[in-house]
Amino acid sequence: MTSLLPAPRRTPTRDDRTDTAHRRPLVLVAALAGLAAACSTLVVCLAGGVVGWFLTDAGAHGAPRDGLRVGALGWLMAHGSGVHVDGTAVNAMPLALTLLAALLIWRLGLRLGDSVSGHGPDADAIADGMRDWTVPSATFFFTLGYAVVAGVTHHLAATPATSPSLPRTLAWTLLVCGVVGGTAIAVGSGRAAIWTSFLPLSLRAAAAAAWGTLVWYAAVSAVVLCVALVVDWDGAVNVMSQLHTSPGAATLLIGLCVLVAPNATLFSGSYLLGPGFAVGTHTVVAPTSVVLGPLPMFPLLAALPDPGPTPGWTVALLGLPPLVAAVATYRTLGRYPTTRWDEAALRGAGAGLVCAVGFAVLAAVSGGAVGPGRMADVGPFVFQVLLHGIATFGIGGLVGGLAAALRTRSF
Repeated sequence: MTSLLPAPRRTPTRDDRTDTAHRRPLVLVAALAGLAAACSTLVVCLAGGVVGWFLTDAGAHGAPRDGLRVGALGWLMAHGSGVHVDGTAVNAMPLALTLLAALLIWRLGLRLGDSVSGHGPDADAIADGMRDWTVPSATFFFTLGYAVVAGVTHHLAATPATSPSLPRTLAWTLLVCGVVGGTAIAVGSGRAAIWTSFLPLSLRAAAAAAWGTLVWYAAVSAVVLCVALVVDWDGAVNVMSQLHTSPGAATLLIGLCVLVAPNATLFSGSYLLGPGFAVGTHTVVAPTSVVLGPLPMFPLLAALPDPGPTPGWTVALLGLPPLVAAVATYRTLGRYPTTRWDEAALRGAGAGLVCAVGFAVLAAVSGGAVGPGRMADVGPFVFQVLLHGIATFGIGGLVGGLAAALRTRSF
């Protein structure tokens, strides 16, 4: 039976079919898990809004409910709603909050999958082709519970002046809960182990290598961002001094930088791939060219290179993406040994292609409008990033796959 498959934090037994801990009411448990996943991050945002309200001017203006509304709007923005500030659209997502929400969805999805793993046909019946609606049903009610919280939050926090988009919030909720939550439920319930066992080994190897490459490249991009910020640390300090912020306001500003640090990391990754990104209309930040206009006073922007001709050594940074892809692919495919050159090449190149598409999708959600006028165009050049990623990660993955095959043939 399905519940006999390995699942997180439990030891399978022959009596799992009658184990009530793994046959809990699917509709109720899934809906409650969705509610809990949404409310967990919402409470964090509400608390952050109140703290930010107090840090701004020690509570001299407004009331705590204003901080709660700002926190709720921040939660909605993390789900793609966007807001209007003084009539100006701001639709860039604070990806740190989005990642936190996705992490909690994943963790609760795993627990939900374990709780309903005893429902539906057993593993043999599924292997024989019997339809199993356990994961789709649990995902639907999980998403429904999450969407209810999103709808209520929008109703209570939205004002005519802010105008967050409910359709965009619900669309993002469906996407994240369907992809992240549904995958977690499938893994936690053991269904994923059954379904993936029917996939070709090369496909599983390429998928694992693509994921490894994406994770390692994100880490390298974050390191490059931190180095750039440290190199021009005086610029960040100068921005803070020119703003004449109080300690509380400075803390709040640093917190805002943390919220968009994942966005900046994806900007950094787009820079390393070559096309770069824009910080305002008709601007470009790339290893071969830097064209900037007037910038807002924001400390994280100190990591930007100086406008004008770039130093010759910055072109060498273009070698990092294929190097990361080659190393990550080599390490990952070592767990899927093969001595066939064609199969190794297909795995490596396929991993690079999937990684390029995945990074381009992330780059697409990292940008958006952050202010009036020219600041309505901020973010990576997604299509160019995709094309460069296909070539760069593809070559790196190909080299890594062939190197892994060479190591296997040597033993």
